[in-house]
Amino acid sequence: MKITVSSGKRKTAIARATVREGTGRIQINKTPLDNFTPLMARQIIEEPIMIAGPDIATKVDIRVNVRGGGVMGQAQASRIAIARGLVDFTKSADLRKAYVEYDRTLMAGDSRRKEKKKFGGPGARAKKQKSYR
Repeated sequence: MKITVSSGKRKTAIARATVREGTGRIQINKTPLDNFTPLMARQIIEEPIMIAGPDIATKVDIRVNVRGGGVMGQAQASRIAIARGLVDFTKSADLRKAYVEYDRTLMAGDSRRKEKKKFGGPGARAKKQKSYR
């Protein structure tokens, strides 16, 4: 039996996807994808599976463990892990090319992170307001 393990990161969320031969079942943290909420996050996770097509999606089982971050960060980390896992499992250059053409972050991830807070204010850019009256 063929098994591949891949990972994806988004902000502070880290996802590990295990792709193996199967019947098309997809689980996120032991929850079937059909029961995953919110709907927007589920649609984000489904993107790489839809691009791969039914011929690949019905031949593999995907199990994803994701920790850290918020709901959308976890969804995007899962999406990256699934896309990388399917490319590793199929060893298809065409599938990789299709993912990169659709959205480069499916394979490369998104390098943006929160900017560090600086002194003199409540956030990264905001400064303490002054009043001279």
